[in-house]
Amino acid sequence: MDRFQAMQVFMAVVDANSFSRAADNLNLPRATVTNTIQNLENLLKVRLLNRTTRSVGLTPDGAAYYERCARVLAELEEMEAAFRDVSQRPQGRLRIDVPSTIGRQILIPRLGDFRQRYPDIELVIGMGDRLVDLVQEAVDCVIRGGELIDSTLVARRIGNLSFITCAAPSYLERYGEPKTLEDLQNNHQAVHYFSSRTGRIINWDYMIDGEKTEVKVKGSVSVNDAEGYMALALQGFGMVQAARFMALPHLEKGELVEILPQWKPAMLPISVLYPQNRHLSAKVRAFTDWAAELFSQCPLLNGADEKYTPGSCSFGARPAEANSVCDIIE
Repeated sequence: MDRFQAMQVFMAVVDANSFSRAADNLNLPRATVTNTIQNLENLLKVRLLNRTTRSVGLTPDGAAYYERCARVLAELEEMEAAFRDVSQRPQGRLRIDVPSTIGRQILIPRLGDFRQRYPDIELVIGMGDRLVDLVQEAVDCVIRGGELIDSTLVARRIGNLSFITCAAPSYLERYGEPKTLEDLQNNHQAVHYFSSRTGRIINWDYMIDGEKTEVKVKGSVSVNDAEGYMALALQGFGMVQAARFMALPHLEKGELVEILPQWKPAMLPISVLYPQNRHLSAKVRAFTDWAAELFSQCPLLNGADEKYTPGSCSFGARPAEANSVCDIIE
């Protein structure tokens, strides 16, 4: 028995919820499909499908086998694609997941360039701050901030985000401006950001004598969304530590004021992560190279803020939306 063919037949039956429709889709006799499933169950010594006169349903063993078949066949397809004619353009469905702020303000404004370069790639973009399971959720690659903690993933560093401490003028009118870190801790309010994964408040930090030092600031409101975080800062609920590329348009308009500029928060490394078995994928490689190029073009995204000048980042024409990276850098 051809096991790969058997896996394909099994998945076709499950997807079609019918032996007959699967046979039609595969252009095979129905008897061949039926015999293939029976032989597969005999080989595995488990029942994969529950059959009735009207439907086909997965058994628990069948559901587990289906997931593994999907992964095995996807990996086989990726491997074969990697060794096809190198002149062939990357193609196929590419599912990525990125933080919402990076997706809305960095990737999407420039997505036309990606489509022009790789018209045969179908992008499926998930945006949020939840840590997805790349294998279980069939995600090809993700963009994440921070150091790599999952040894089953491959990381490619594409940028570094610098952060600043800032507050709205309305907040400073009420509380004054802190002059020291002790003043900040004892006499001021922060808008807190909490992790979607752990639920814990993310403490502020500053680089002191080359070491990252955490600083706890009091606060009465917490969010886990970057846009909500900035909105609360603009309303004067408290000070925030925000990525400079997000805060810059508000700083230029006078809606936010930088606080304690002599103390710099630690930079946040930004990486593309993908499972180890995806390193041969042409479409993952294409997206990773494009994202790395995108971040390298702007000092605000690669940690070289001191080199930033208006117009120094070439992201193309400015889109109509406010607060995109294109607005920030022109």
